[in-house]
Amino acid sequence: MIISASTDYRAAAQRKLPPFLFHYADGGAYAEHTLRHNVSDLSEIALRQRVLKNMSELSLETTLFNETMSMPIALAPVGLCGMYARRGEVQAARAAASKGIPFTLSTVSLCPIEEVAPAIDRPMWFQLYVLKDRGFMRNALERAKAAGVKTLVFTVDMPVPGARYRDLHSGMSGKNGPIRRVLQAMTRPQWAWDVGVNGRPHDLGNVSAYRGNPTGLTDYIAWLGNNFDPSISWKDLEWIRDFWDGPMIIKGILDPDDARDAVKFGADGIVVSNHGGRQLDGVLSSARALPAIADAVKGEIKILADSGIRSGLDVVRMIALGADTVLIGRAFIYALATHGEAGVKHLLDLFEKEMRVAMVLTGAKSISEISRDSLVRELGA
Repeated sequence: MIISASTDYRAAAQRKLPPFLFHYADGGAYAEHTLRHNVSDLSEIALRQRVLKNMSELSLETTLFNETMSMPIALAPVGLCGMYARRGEVQAARAAASKGIPFTLSTVSLCPIEEVAPAIDRPMWFQLYVLKDRGFMRNALERAKAAGVKTLVFTVDMPVPGARYRDLHSGMSGKNGPIRRVLQAMTRPQWAWDVGVNGRPHDLGNVSAYRGNPTGLTDYIAWLGNNFDPSISWKDLEWIRDFWDGPMIIKGILDPDDARDAVKFGADGIVVSNHGGRQLDGVLSSARALPAIADAVKGEIKILADSGIRSGLDVVRMIALGADTVLIGRAFIYALATHGEAGVKHLLDLFEKEMRVAMVLTGAKSISEISRDSLVRELGA
């Protein structure tokens, strides 16, 4: 087992959450090979220890899209975040803002844009899918603009939903799902009271605002399945590039040729990501995919990365492999489920401390000094 702060929070979250929610966050697609490799490949990258470098002055601060960040971490978009703690998106956003880093609101959040944006003192990011209902997409973009969102994260690796068999077994989807979820909630009284009763409404806030009626958990899987669009191509994003006048990040890039296409398209950034192993099992881990992508487009576009990051050491590894910033998802969800906003703050504090130790002992005084020279070796593609 790989031991980290997020490992402890994961165990605590499993004890606290109804099984259908824990496995929805924890699981991946098919046999979950990519899910496991995301973590193991990254953890096997050896850092190059250096000593006697006078590391008395150390800074984790970085700038991305003219936005100052206390460290190169943003909270990733996670669907149904509000089911993991009472109004969970608001709590996570507050924790991120208190640490001086961005929070990314998912298209399929419980809390709508209008609830989360006013709760924090810095602009949040907003994540959007390419969906068949272009009216919903335009409505979401207009509402995000009105709420002061500057940065759009556009997820492109879900033209179809991945086969997540854990959800069928856990009751998240499949036959008798609703009754199974109710029975599971009864075995987790703390969660049932805090989130199940006092965390309502349990609907997709952004979708409900557009449709004019609640879209609850029972409708969630069906709505997504009916709205994903396997016909999407780069040309389908052109109207969004024209409409959105802020930074636009393309999330779900694993191949250097796709990264080059993102540059040609005019994106401001990409996220090297396999959706946390939740889409196509058997693809490269993000750690393995990142170096070749960085070699292809570094300096032409901002490179972010996610999937498998469980510690501050992993953040340093991803930066060394070529990322400018990372996104963390499961790690903060486990902490959120365990202790809400305070749990996320604590996790981020630990990530920061772990990054500082790694930077001191690799001789990197700033984020810009973290490079492949900080590694003993790197994982090849």
